[in-house]
Amino acid sequence: MHDIKAIRENPDAFDAALARRGDAPVTAQVLALDEARRAKISAAETAQADQNKASKLVGAAKAKGDEAEFERLRTLVSDKKAEVTAMQAEAKDLDAQLTDMLARIPNLPADDAPDGADEADNVEVNRWGDVPEFDFTAKEHFEIASVAASMDFETAAKTSGARFVMLKGALARVHRALAQFMIDTHVDHNGLTEYMTPVLVRDEAMYGTDKLPKFGDDSYQTTNGWWLIPTSEVTLTYSVAGDVLDEAALPRRMTAHTLCFRSEAGSAGRDTSGMLRQHQFEKVEMVSVTHPDQSDDEQKRMLRCAEDMLERLGVPYRTVILCTGDMGFGARRTFDIEAWLPGQYAYREISSVSTTGDFQARRMNARFKPADGGKPQFVHTLNGSGLAVGRCLIAVLENGQQADGSVKLPEVLAPYLGGKTTLGVDGTLS
Repeated sequence: MHDIKAIRENPDAFDAALARRGDAPVTAQVLALDEARRAKISAAETAQADQNKASKLVGAAKAKGDEAEFERLRTLVSDKKAEVTAMQAEAKDLDAQLTDMLARIPNLPADDAPDGADEADNVEVNRWGDVPEFDFTAKEHFEIASVAASMDFETAAKTSGARFVMLKGALARVHRALAQFMIDTHVDHNGLTEYMTPVLVRDEAMYGTDKLPKFGDDSYQTTNGWWLIPTSEVTLTYSVAGDVLDEAALPRRMTAHTLCFRSEAGSAGRDTSGMLRQHQFEKVEMVSVTHPDQSDDEQKRMLRCAEDMLERLGVPYRTVILCTGDMGFGARRTFDIEAWLPGQYAYREISSVSTTGDFQARRMNARFKPADGGKPQFVHTLNGSGLAVGRCLIAVLENGQQADGSVKLPEVLAPYLGGKTTLGVDGTLS
């Protein structure tokens, strides 16, 4: 949500910031609706004052025995009451229209977000690891001999339809080990507090984290109104909705491993092979709630947490800062980490780390109380994948593949796999 006062004070700057995203100017429509709303509120207040004044005179007219004046004033009070009720209803409707309009306007990009139209204009800021060189043709994850029999798309399609997968045996254990490794690393090394959250949420939680009203088609809603979370960003971030936190309690750093659900409504025909783009997947999420002065540094910290995860796993990656035309709706600045996938001979996104500033905090009224006094201020919220478990599995499998179809697994997973480090051609661990 945006600060209407800031739009009133500098509409040109607001439209200029939206133009960097490639969006059309909106302040003329916003301010016209705001002016109509304020005018209706003012008129209702004037009518209310007239009603109150007339109400005081009714008794005096009655006491004087002036029946004509009494009836005139009583009719005036009744008319003003109806007028006030009607204008208040109109003001409420205009306020709802303004709120809905503001809720559909994306966040304004940070000054240092590079300008650009699409992903081709993203800027690489870091690269780690040597791209592996094989003396054989690298395969995609689902083609590797040790993987193929345990990554079952046909049975998943029989039970659930397209874009689902069933993992079994050792492969399912490797997937579970990756999630456990991520959570343990975030808790033991990165200082995050682990949560286990619901995967069903109310409208308010989706709205507060900017998933509604604009992106309802991208998520799944149950028949009784709950939403299946697209990521635990929703539950972790919304946990501070309506709160006034002590400044000393900031930053609040959280992590959770959950199932995630996305309809992929706008991705028809994209990444249909393998498990790169699924309707149901698992992710370890990071969320930070911070003081505004700390949020930029916190984003850098979160980015390093995600990058370090790939370094521990030995997966080559590159980091890009997204241009204004490629950023998500709620983001002010986003860094994407792209893991190297030998089977595709390309870097593919495995994590996004974003700061939303006070964009989400305004929507869910999350504030903090300054230590030196003063009125409560909005917190800043940040979120990042730490990491997407399925995509990380793909990266581990493809980078660790061997000529005989086995997969050499990262040493850091050995404690979670009974000390074993190889996925054999027969699909078992050794």
